[in-house]
Amino acid sequence: MSGAKSGTTTGRTARPHEIVERALALSTADGCVVIADEQSSANLRWAGNALTTNGVTRGRTLTVIATVDGAQGTASGVVSRSAVTNDDLEPLVRAAEAAARGAGPAEDARALVAGGPVSGDFTDAPGETTSAVFTDFAPALGEAFARARAGGRELYGFANHELTSTYLGTSTGVRLRHDQPSGTLELNAKSPDRTRSAWAGRATRDFKDVDPGVLDAELARRLGWAERKIDLPAGRYETLLPPSAVADLLIYQLWSSAARDAAEGRTVFSRPGGGTRVGETLSELPLTLRSAPGEPGLECAPFVIAHSSGDDASVFDNGLPLAATDWVRDGKLEHLLTTRHSAELTGLPVAPSIGNLVLDGGGERTLEEMVAATGHDGPGLLLTCLWYIREVDPATLLLTGLTRDGVYLVEKGEVVGEVNNFRFNESPVDLLSRASEAGITEKTLPREWGDWFTRAAMPALRIPDFNMSSVSRGV
Repeated sequence: MSGAKSGTTTGRTARPHEIVERALALSTADGCVVIADEQSSANLRWAGNALTTNGVTRGRTLTVIATVDGAQGTASGVVSRSAVTNDDLEPLVRAAEAAARGAGPAEDARALVAGGPVSGDFTDAPGETTSAVFTDFAPALGEAFARARAGGRELYGFANHELTSTYLGTSTGVRLRHDQPSGTLELNAKSPDRTRSAWAGRATRDFKDVDPGVLDAELARRLGWAERKIDLPAGRYETLLPPSAVADLLIYQLWSSAARDAAEGRTVFSRPGGGTRVGETLSELPLTLRSAPGEPGLECAPFVIAHSSGDDASVFDNGLPLAATDWVRDGKLEHLLTTRHSAELTGLPVAPSIGNLVLDGGGERTLEEMVAATGHDGPGLLLTCLWYIREVDPATLLLTGLTRDGVYLVEKGEVVGEVNNFRFNESPVDLLSRASEAGITEKTLPREWGDWFTRAAMPALRIPDFNMSSVSRGV
């Protein structure tokens, strides 16, 4: 660091906490929140039973939130930029202040969270992931390649690991830090002629709990099922939704559960005549849908980190402590997403979003055991995953989407072949009311939403009459 004074850091080597402190010191606004996100990632990619690429990336994003008091209320301005150094700080702070002064009063304005406990590692260097995270995984993947090659199948996919260290500081004394590791493994197996395909995915914090050999064995079995092709018309079928599919549907349900929208009559959680459906029974099964910062294996930030305001988040809530929350308890709707502002508007408890989601149904059967109990009164279906999920009607939360990478016909407890893909039309809220069985809860990777939400644990669900609205060709 030629030219730098001893014991100081240059603009390009400043640690995140120093960036946060300097941005706060530069602020002339009535209130200021600074969020520094230090990100690192490592990845592997493969095709045709061979590694193709690998890499490591690093980056920094800084978000400055300025609040300005006025005669009509408090306004906020938010500006985020990447690759920020000390030299970029003052223009960034001034841009946030200008945005606040040019904005009208913020409807969600509240006093910034006052300083409480300070993270003991706030001044420590950020965490960092490297290719070493794959030390045990990579050799196991090579063994899976060899078995797949010998078995006449080809493996494609990727493994990605990210570590984000978030530093949150405010003008009211908050100094909090959270390190969030997240990893995903996606594995596709294909027959050499590309007529058969199967998918499996896993979410992980450190790649120590995923075995590509186990996934390859499962994919080999599914490719075997697909050797027999069966055409099946659209209709309602007894259907087993695997944990990945359940996660995709319930994550979207969670994202659609803002209390204010419900209170204003715009969502499936609106009560006819006014108010919300909090307290109503959504399922006769003892289903509990919950989030908790300390959930083992799914740990996430224990305080609010809000880079922008919306129906279910407020920049004024940054640093607010998060507690375990039951969204649905024993089948009854318990909470909807609220900020401090929307909680006051609706009269509901403060219940901010939390970065994981778990569904417990008290089930004891594995998916394989559930298959054995399927298709005894007509054809049953076992899905692999869902994709291209889109909302059709917010009033019922009707969703449409497609099945992907394997829909299997089950007759008298046995998988007898692979059928065509379908377009479905279903509401996750309605599915909860019609589910007749939940299996054991296990960690899973949502196929559709895995780029945004990876920390989920779900059971398989049995739906007696899942609506396959039309046949989908070419998926």
